[in-house]
Amino acid sequence: MPHPRTHLHSGAAAPAIGDPDWQAWSHAWTQHIPVLTGRTDLTVSVAPGAGGGAPACFYPDACRIEVDATHIGAPDIANPRRAGHKRLVPTAYGLLVHEAAHAAHSRWRTPPGTPPVVAAVAELLEESRIEYRQRARRRGDRRWLRHTVTTLISPDDAPIDDPWHAAHLAGLLLARVDARILTAKDIKRVRAAVTAILGRKRLLQLREVWRQAHTTDDTDADSMVDLAWRWCRILGIDPQQQPQTPVPDPGVFGGRLAQALTDYLAHTAGLTPAEYRARQLSARYSAPATWTRRDPTDDERAAARHLAARLRRARTHQPEPDTQPSLIPPGRLRTRHAITAQAQIAAGTRPTATPWQRRTTLPPPKPTLHLGVIVDVSFSMHPYAAPMSSAAWILAHAARSSDAVTATIAFGSDVTLLIGPRQRPTHVQDIHTFGGSSTFIDAVKLADPVLQLRQPGRLRMLAVVSDGDLDNIAPAQRLVSTLHRAGCAVLWLRPADLDGHTFTDATTVLVADPVQAIHHIASAAVTALEQA
Repeated sequence: MPHPRTHLHSGAAAPAIGDPDWQAWSHAWTQHIPVLTGRTDLTVSVAPGAGGGAPACFYPDACRIEVDATHIGAPDIANPRRAGHKRLVPTAYGLLVHEAAHAAHSRWRTPPGTPPVVAAVAELLEESRIEYRQRARRRGDRRWLRHTVTTLISPDDAPIDDPWHAAHLAGLLLARVDARILTAKDIKRVRAAVTAILGRKRLLQLREVWRQAHTTDDTDADSMVDLAWRWCRILGIDPQQQPQTPVPDPGVFGGRLAQALTDYLAHTAGLTPAEYRARQLSARYSAPATWTRRDPTDDERAAARHLAARLRRARTHQPEPDTQPSLIPPGRLRTRHAITAQAQIAAGTRPTATPWQRRTTLPPPKPTLHLGVIVDVSFSMHPYAAPMSSAAWILAHAARSSDAVTATIAFGSDVTLLIGPRQRPTHVQDIHTFGGSSTFIDAVKLADPVLQLRQPGRLRMLAVVSDGDLDNIAPAQRLVSTLHRAGCAVLWLRPADLDGHTFTDATTVLVADPVQAIHHIASAAVTALEQA
């Protein structure tokens, strides 16, 4: 069962992390911490990497709070000795308040012999309990604790849709509504997702558990452990065994819980869910692929222009009949507009009314193409690096020239976002192949939020430049089929002289020379788009 990121460290404390650049922050917050806790025996250490692996932590035996300076930024961003500095670093100050709540109210220890699952549930209940007690004692601290919730929660807290993770998410977010830190509106979608998995009756039983925890005395370890055992019984689990939950299928996009949690985290960050997922995935897959940049050849530019023209035509279907207002005949006279036009003329103004309405044929609006180009940089692509690099540039540049939204992503042993949606692919990036091909699924899952490949109402296409020799064929096929069913066309460019794997629900084109094969690539792309 997942548990909160560990930031309440019992037992021996790790050596304090010090940084001379942050000494002023450590000193100022050490002087301030008695205001938050009512204790005078605490010290605060602020430094990059502090926090015991979490954003912040509290060492009870050492009477020390640590805050990772990453959440502040630079030492000179504010003067920590001035009261107004907290408005400039609300998340970091919220972390200080949260750890202060632990220092003031986490006065109980897990009894020896408590099963790890029960101990983890008790720690989960403690999170909202100490914030409830802190807010009751210092009402104004709610403002700062709200800033901290998203820092203490990870998108990985809800990997699959099962009762374990649904209950965990309820304990993290729904319990904070009863603690009056969050509002019901904040977590509306999370509540709906949790209720759908747990059921209303079981969720109400869990709610009664955390509400009793909120009123438990700060030193009452027995009651907290008893409530954790009750939590386990409600969920029907054996606390003596570590719960075995299914491993998420790598070929399936996030479930209901993950999507609801992402929506919440994105909303609090002021982003759309797609932007938030793209930011998280880009940060996770930051290992750089190795490339050599060069200018495209004249033949490659000509091929890109040809493909761009074909893509523009593919975006527009057959013209449709319509009517159009007109100042002059022929057409049907619209009496009211004719009277308005006469009145405008009589008043000596230029007539703007359109008395006539004629039949005409107008093309429908051209939808914007969202194209993801995914390039295989695994070692098996070494003999085909040059033509595949050329093909990737032709696709990306042609799409961008036809007002498409594009992104180019490399996958091998790692995933790298090479060209983002707002960047123009001006240079050909010649592949330097290395490693395996285990990250195709991660590359697609990065392309999805960046380009909204599964969102209906858009013209979408995924172009994969690869020999198809992947480490995970079965989940990759499920992912390709998922995109196909969602209306996203999949075009697979494969080296012509290689008998690689052919995926269903994808249009496969064998390529030896991308410039010579541009007609085939264009035809396949247009056909795939028109049939999507």
